[in-house]
Amino acid sequence: MEGLEFGGASSRLIVLKKSFRSGKTRGIGWRKSQLRALLKLIAENESQIFDALEQDLGKHPVEAYRDEIGVVKKSADHALLHIKEWMAPKRGKLPLLFFPSRAQLLPEPLGTVLIFGSWNFPISLTLDPLIGAISAGNTVVVKPSELAPTCSSLLYRMIPLYLDTEAITIVEGGSDVAEQLLLHQWDKIFFTGSPRVGRMVMSAAAKHLTPVVLELGGKCPVILDSFTGSDLKVVVKRIAGGKWGPCAGQACIGVDYLLVQQKLAPLLIESLKRCIKRFYGDNVKNLQSFCRIVNKHHFDRVCNLLEEPGVAASIVYGGSVDKENLVIEPTILLDPPLDAQIMTEEIFGPLLPIITLDNIEDSIDFINDKPKPLVIYAFTNNEKFKEQIVQETSSGSVTFNDTMIQFICDSLPFGGVGQSGFGRYHGKFSFDTFSHEKAVLHRSFFPELEPRYPPWNDFKLEFIRLAYNLDYIGLLLLLLGLRKVTPR
Repeated sequence: MEGLEFGGASSRLIVLKKSFRSGKTRGIGWRKSQLRALLKLIAENESQIFDALEQDLGKHPVEAYRDEIGVVKKSADHALLHIKEWMAPKRGKLPLLFFPSRAQLLPEPLGTVLIFGSWNFPISLTLDPLIGAISAGNTVVVKPSELAPTCSSLLYRMIPLYLDTEAITIVEGGSDVAEQLLLHQWDKIFFTGSPRVGRMVMSAAAKHLTPVVLELGGKCPVILDSFTGSDLKVVVKRIAGGKWGPCAGQACIGVDYLLVQQKLAPLLIESLKRCIKRFYGDNVKNLQSFCRIVNKHHFDRVCNLLEEPGVAASIVYGGSVDKENLVIEPTILLDPPLDAQIMTEEIFGPLLPIITLDNIEDSIDFINDKPKPLVIYAFTNNEKFKEQIVQETSSGSVTFNDTMIQFICDSLPFGGVGQSGFGRYHGKFSFDTFSHEKAVLHRSFFPELEPRYPPWNDFKLEFIRLAYNLDYIGLLLLLLGLRKVTPR
């Protein structure tokens, strides 16, 4: 059975919901079989995935494996290893007052969920949430991004060949299809993309009181403290890799801008220039290991950021473009106007503004004057400054002395806060995102505590007061008639 054409959406949703109600997705056997099938899909179609990512974004196979295939494989392997543990009911703690009773926290699947993939990582940011939805036992509709059409088409052909089509289906199409999908009622919607579209998703979900996960982005800063020698070389490589390495800067967790003391800026810029030439080359017509901008609309948007008054004059490296191939070379800007769009909107491209400060501690106020970012990167060995950053800023995450690496750590949740999104996933957090932890309480019929029922009197008031205070000695004395009841 092929993927879902929108014209058959309603009938296919009925099939998915019927499958969920049948209970077939709840068992660990079904969940594991689908995760193994997803791993098989990746393994048997690796070369096709490489080709699709090259066609859509110009991704080198090594970058494609690092950021796409490897991410999916790691996540599916991790889920297979831990899913039995995740599914197991957890014992709930009860106060002695409830004796004899027992309590459980039981993870249960939400139902039928909708996942919107993203164009910048069209394989991993589509299939990674799917791993969480499958692990939790849901039926799923997947909508890849139409802005990565080759990858979308590949997933549309492959998913029905490997996964259970009565429980998992895929929809292709543009914004019109997305809008129609949002008219339906879902048990959860998972969206990765821009804040503008995220607001539309949230607005549509609110009509049905549907919970949503919004993985958005924002202006992720780097704070650079003082470094010299070999440490500086490592710092520069990690900044360059975190800015221009992931899809030419088209990444929600990529470096957006950098904060550094004024006296350190010249050395930093020269070091970054050397690193760029080593990593990517210095000819915009022949850059190596470097993605192109996804389409003309986004190419023009990024180019327009450079054309604002005062911005072009702040370019200290790069700035060249290849319109025919939609390539913008790695570009460094020094102290562009803070009211320019490049400093007020997420860049999502290969432009790196460097903002100089008198004191690096001023970076905290600078960051706090902007919406909360998805991640803050800080390069420092000053433990006091680290603690200050953690305690005095708010962001989805903080990574010290590296960039991007937190994304592939399954033991850490990935997600934003405020305008950078809400909800989280990866590893067990993905399972939790697509589950409801149901409270289950088992009671016996003895003993029966009569003070919980009317008619009310002073004794019962005293009993309830002691019970809420968990004062078991007081309760025992009261029941034995050894505690005086004060008239109300």
